[in-house]
This record gives sequence, structure tokens and C-alpha cells, in this order.
Amino acid sequence: MTDAQGYHYQIIGRAIAAIDAAEKHVSLEDMAADAGLSAAHFQRTFTAWAGVSPKKFQQYLTLGHAKSLLKEKFTTLETAHAVGLSGTSRLHDLFIRWEAMSPGDFASGGARNVIRWGWFDTPFGNALAMGTERGLCGLAFNEEFGREVAMADMQSRWPEATYVEDPEALRANVEGAFTAGGESQILLIGRPLQIKVWEALMQIPSGHVTTYSEIAARVGAPKAVRAVGSAVGRNPVSFIIPCHRALRKSGGLGGYHWGLPVKRTILAWEAAQMEAREAAT
Repeated sequence: MTDAQGYHYQIIGRAIAAIDAAEKHVSLEDMAADAGLSAAHFQRTFTAWAGVSPKKFQQYLTLGHAKSLLKEKFTTLETAHAVGLSGTSRLHDLFIRWEAMSPGDFASGGARNVIRWGWFDTPFGNALAMGTERGLCGLAFNEEFGREVAMADMQSRWPEATYVEDPEALRANVEGAFTAGGESQILLIGRPLQIKVWEALMQIPSGHVTTYSEIAARVGAPKAVRAVGSAVGRNPVSFIIPCHRALRKSGGLGGYHWGLPVKRTILAWEAAQMEAREAAT
């Protein structure tokens, strides 16, 4: 993760907002003018971020793209598990090691934990990262709601913990999360059902999606789709635990704790990255 990613997202974010506002195809020239760049410079910057052209990316960003994902890139978690997309295996372009906090530690509100935090630029804007010596326990995007909301939200999850600003202690894990083939270690802090749901989410490969009902079946609670949806929404480690890959059966996006524009952008970015990889092979 570099400063360039933050710069790129500032430009790309404005372009995405313009696409949403227009509700129709936006030309390269119009997006470039809105960003204050020449068409050639904007094209290079956008392609460096997305892996595909602005024109192609618009197709992935449409609301109808979620329905096409369900038809073409639906992941049955039983199958994902069978081929090794679980445990310490390769997951959504990352190598992830994780462990869960004990129920006692969770019940105490994190009272015995020192949680370090810092702000980082990511491909999806500024984000708040939190973690202990055992790994990242929080990653919150704040482009939609601001830093104060993100900080208050994260701290409310573990109200008795001690918080220390220390971005350097988290940098390696955060950078690994946004680097293809990168490695991150995370600590799951939640109730038993929540942890089961988060583990299931980590079995969904990048560029693929599944449904809330499929996750519910996978965790042994097929009739508890609403509770599973709540657990998805309470995912504290955004992107690494890919709750953005959970959709409604209808193909609707469902919710996203940090704002639906962020969810749509991440899904479009992952689809674009997959296309770029396939084109390179």
C-alpha cells in the first residue's frame, strides 16, 4: 500500500461519484475534466488503480452487475471448503492466519487487551486499522461517514480495551491486506455465531460472491438468515473478511456497514482485477 493508492482513490472516487450521479455512461473526457486531468493522464491513473479502463469499469459498477455475479461467479461454500479455501489456505488473493478471541475475553469487552490503532490510505480511501499483538481486529473505511464515526464504532465493540495510537505496529498486516499475494494475520473478536459467519466469508474467492442464505446453511443455521445477515454486518475487519461478497438471493447488494458505494466499488474493483489477471495469463 502506497501514498499513490490514496492519491489514485481521490481521483477515482470523484469519477465513481460522477458515474452514479449521471446514471448513464460517462465519457472518458467528462471524467477526466471532472478530475482536472487530461484524458490520457486520467486513463493511465484509473487503469493503474483498477487494472481495466474506465469504460470497462463502469460495466462492473452498475447495480445489475451484482445479479450477473450471482449467475456467473456464485460460490457454494461447501465446494470452496472442499478445494481447500479454508483454514490457513490461500483466500481471496491473500494468505491469512487467524485465531479467535476466547469467549471470556470477548465477554469482558476486551478489558485485558491493548488495541493499537492508526489511519492508512487504501485503494478504497482512508481507513482505520486496529489490532493487538495477535493480529488485526478491526479495519474500517471512513470515506462515507468520516473518521470520528469510524473510531467511535470500532471502540464501541471493545469498550474496556486500552487504545494506543501506533500505526507502525499494524503497517505490515494492513499493507499485506491490499497487496496481491500479501499476508495478514487477524484476530476475530465476536460471538460464536459471528465468528462462524466470518470464517465462512473468508472461503469466498476474490471476484466471486455468495448469498446470505448460503452462508446460513454453511454455518448450520439455515433458518437464521437474518441473524447471519447481522453477523455479516458486524464484521469488524472489512475487506480481509470479505463481507462485501455476500448478496441477497435476488441479486440485490444487501447492506454494507461502511456504505453501499464502498461495497459496489470493492466488488467492481475485484471483478476488474480478476479480468486483468485472466488477460495476463
